[in-house]
Amino acid sequence: QAQLVESGGGLVQPGGSLRLSCAASGRTFSSYAMGWFRQAPGKEREFVAGVSRIGGSTYYADSVKGRFTISRDNAKNTLYLQMNSLKPEDTAVYYCAASLAGTHTAVVVPTSRYDYWGQGTQVTVSS
Repeated sequence: QAQLVESGGGLVQPGGSLRLSCAASGRTFSSYAMGWFRQAPGKEREFVAGVSRIGGSTYYADSVKGRFTISRDNAKNTLYLQMNSLKPEDTAVYYCAASLAGTHTAVVVPTSRYDYWGQGTQVTVSS
């Protein structure tokens, strides 16, 4: 079982940057494919980015492609999301999640395939 704790959220102006972190404990971190999701008020939770178990494969939602970068450090049991050129529409609660689905090179996208979730961190993009 994995325990996930996000940090790094906050208030940032449009065009700014933030780096989210997700610290994992419990089962071996490299056992999981990892992902970042977000949920804005009144909207469903949506996939943002995912990374495979050893970090060789990544996948992004079209809305963040070219602006966000997902990475992981298996030695530090930590997942990251570097967010650049932030827009007001990026405002949401951001969640990290861990999945046991797929192969070692697979990025897991569907929300339903994730087994463990963090509590979320608020990101607000506003001037």
